[in-house]
Amino acid sequence: MEAHYYNVEVNWNTERKGMMCSPELNRDAGSCIEVATPPEFPKGVPGIWSPEHLFTAAVSSCLMTTFLAIAENSKLSFVSFSCNSKGKLEQVDGKFMMTEVILEPTVTIADEKDRERAERVLQKSETACLISNSVRSKIIMTPLIKVLNI
Repeated sequence: MEAHYYNVEVNWNTERKGMMCSPELNRDAGSCIEVATPPEFPKGVPGIWSPEHLFTAAVSSCLMTTFLAIAENSKLSFVSFSCNSKGKLEQVDGKFMMTEVILEPTVTIADEKDRERAERVLQKSETACLISNSVRSKIIMTPLIKVLNI
């Protein structure tokens, strides 16, 4: 496979806020994201996506997209997928860094017979996630498999 590039433009607006867009995405109102310094830092802005949120979201969304591909290839029938995630920011050796990302994926299946396959697909997804494989942060996954009670 050839190398792929993903382009992102960030433009400062005011104070500690800016707008992030990609020329590869539609430039309608929903495709750009307002970003800001998080409120834990001086002059941070609450209620706006921060780089720390986006970092955590990249790991979590990569798990989901990897799961969807592996589930399809494995012919896993599932009802739903969701994932709560939490990124941990710490100061290490005088530098701030995201030291871990906790992933809590929940996969709902229709039949108990698919539980083992769903667990395997989740484990393969964690191993194959390209974003997780690209970062130094510790990735901790605590999966939950639910069976739909009809």
